[in-house]
Amino acid sequence: MKPISVFDAHCDTISRCWREYEGLGHNSGMISLERTACFARYCQFFALWTADGFTGYPPGKDSVELAYHALLRCFKEQMARNADKIVQCRTAQDVERAHCQGKAAAFLTVEGAELLGCDPARLEEAAENGVVAINLTWNHANALSGSHCDQPHRGLSSVGRRFVEKMEELHILVDVSHLSEAGFWDVIEMARRPIIASHSNAKSVWNHTRNLTDEQITAIIGNQGVIGLNFYRDFVGGSRDLDMLRAHLDHILELGGAACAALGGDWDGCDTIDALPSIDKLSCFYEYLLCHGYDETVVRDLFYNNLMRVVSQR
Repeated sequence: MKPISVFDAHCDTISRCWREYEGLGHNSGMISLERTACFARYCQFFALWTADGFTGYPPGKDSVELAYHALLRCFKEQMARNADKIVQCRTAQDVERAHCQGKAAAFLTVEGAELLGCDPARLEEAAENGVVAINLTWNHANALSGSHCDQPHRGLSSVGRRFVEKMEELHILVDVSHLSEAGFWDVIEMARRPIIASHSNAKSVWNHTRNLTDEQITAIIGNQGVIGLNFYRDFVGGSRDLDMLRAHLDHILELGGAACAALGGDWDGCDTIDALPSIDKLSCFYEYLLCHGYDETVVRDLFYNNLMRVVSQR
């Protein structure tokens, strides 16, 4: 099989590199530039993320902000150390230049707006840093909204609405993965640009709070956004194999989402299904889909084109 092109919407690899003192070029995790060298073209959303208690700094109001800057430095350092193989991008045009030079493309994202103090005024700084997408929440409710598992009936606060408005003004993609359902519908009501669910599956296939209802999937399709298939075994559910993952894809396609399905592996942030222990195994998933009768145009769109379309439109 010819080398495939991959654009993945979510990994926690930078946080892992920071925590484990490993580099992006070679490491013991799920994503390394050694592993991705097998792809014809490779783009990745690299999230800055840290859980409560894992900032590496003493508890206090400044610890998360310190963690943001430490993670940002780690990302920038990895870009500099591997400049012959990967480059930070902000636009689709940047990606095209990177690919023409034989390099991978890295996009910077933030998972959990608390890393920015949930402060709309910090978004200018984030945009200057090259942040292209932000999850409003991680698993915990914050000043912007409830999350899927913490205050799930709480939608966007007034500051949350200002935060979303400012994100759209700065052309930063609003990422609704982890968000409460109430917050999701508030975002949909406000959205003037495509949104993303960077790493979420279909709730009708596996009933987990992190997965999307049919109504949410349909709303993202109507918004012309994208939904990144998540490979975390607890969100895939059931037999936790490629057949079960395909069921999530099929459900999105049945709802009319051929132009909205993407990859959002959640690499280095979870225990993925056994068939996808690392990103280089995506070639096996690609071949698996072709062997099960999927049109290669649909598969190419899933693996690369759909997410690139949204990046182009942001």
